[in-house]
Amino acid sequence: MNKFIETIQNIFKIEELKKRIIYTLLLILVYRIGCVIVLPGIDAGSLADLQDTTSKNGLLDLLNMFSGGAFGNASIFALGVMPYISASIIIQLLGMFVPYFRKLQMEGESGRKKINQLTRYLTIAVLAIQGPAYMAQVHNQVGGSAILAVSQLGWSTFTFNLVSTIILMAGTIFVMWLGERITDRGIGNGISLIIMIGIVARLPYALFSEVATKLSATEGGMIFVIVELVILFFVFIAAIALVSAVRKVPIQYARRVIGNRQYGGVRQYMPLRINSAGVMPIIFAQMLMLLPILFSQWESTRGLAATLGNYTGVWYNLIFGFLVVVFTYFYTAVTVNPTMMADNLKRDNGFIPGVKPGTATKNYLDSILSKVTLPGSIFLAVIAILPAVAMKFGVTNQFASFYGGTSLLILVGVVLDTLQQIESYLLMRHYDGLMKTGRLKGRSGM
Repeated sequence: MNKFIETIQNIFKIEELKKRIIYTLLLILVYRIGCVIVLPGIDAGSLADLQDTTSKNGLLDLLNMFSGGAFGNASIFALGVMPYISASIIIQLLGMFVPYFRKLQMEGESGRKKINQLTRYLTIAVLAIQGPAYMAQVHNQVGGSAILAVSQLGWSTFTFNLVSTIILMAGTIFVMWLGERITDRGIGNGISLIIMIGIVARLPYALFSEVATKLSATEGGMIFVIVELVILFFVFIAAIALVSAVRKVPIQYARRVIGNRQYGGVRQYMPLRINSAGVMPIIFAQMLMLLPILFSQWESTRGLAATLGNYTGVWYNLIFGFLVVVFTYFYTAVTVNPTMMADNLKRDNGFIPGVKPGTATKNYLDSILSKVTLPGSIFLAVIAILPAVAMKFGVTNQFASFYGGTSLLILVGVVLDTLQQIESYLLMRHYDGLMKTGRLKGRSGM
């Protein structure tokens, strides 16, 4: 405990780090305030139906999680950063198939700036689609006299939808700006932190709901809550191991003599992550598992839709886990390019001991990546279905979401990234890090 207090004191002794942390907290506060500001013209007291529908629909609940509950509150930040994430995914996929985007990815910092600019433009296009779709959802669930701008102020429905869509677009762009400011002048990755704060904001309510349920006469009492928290602790440890685990590939750089100085000749390691895909396979699989809902429209396929739509059912989770494994391989292939890694090594006079540069190095890296991705994808699939397992054992739906899936992985990954940045500031100022042994290993990006 004394070590922890001393570390906190050291953090606030570093003026730059202290300013960055305070700046980050203030911008997060601005974001959380915006999450509870309802769109103008909507009766805030009539949003219960929208919140109920959001919690029961898999895709809508996912969007609500990414927006920190703003989606179900019809907030000005209702769309959150999901349009930006969607645009980023599209740009990454284009980088795999379109030569122009592949060239930009290889141009270093200038290419990265161009890609960021294109991502922002694409985000506006995604917003132009998602904004009206969200307003249609609001009309379906709220509607009638709850839309005060139409029922009392005499606005036309078209005018109300247009104004609300513009506000939603401005809200998302403002949230993106907050995230970029946190990244530049705060601590951690801004967009990831905003998503994580939205997830953490749901934890107190979920925990209180779980405790209240277990304290009832039929649910086992406080001892069950303690057991659940202990299991959750070990689940967090397993998630940290998944996020941090790497396979180190030895790299040798050729020795060069320039003038009277010698360069190179040292051995380093290339870290290949067991889970290079992050949370994206789970998100893709969740969206694909919503397709069976379409079969509920016909009587002959309604039974199949009910079976595949049962979140705690065996068939749903088997198919869901399989899709996570498949998408893990797919997204790893999109984001990790062994050919580019082999070319970069060759250009920098580096090589893997015992492996020829060029094609042989590319094949060797591809082989290792395929081998480490298999256990990583299986582990990721297990984490993805853990919430359903927890619900089977009596954990409430809200609290079970923290036992796995996107909530857990985003929470663990962002916390590790942020702590890694804080530790780097401490070590630069010759203070002890956050850990006595080892070093924090986070992940760059979400």
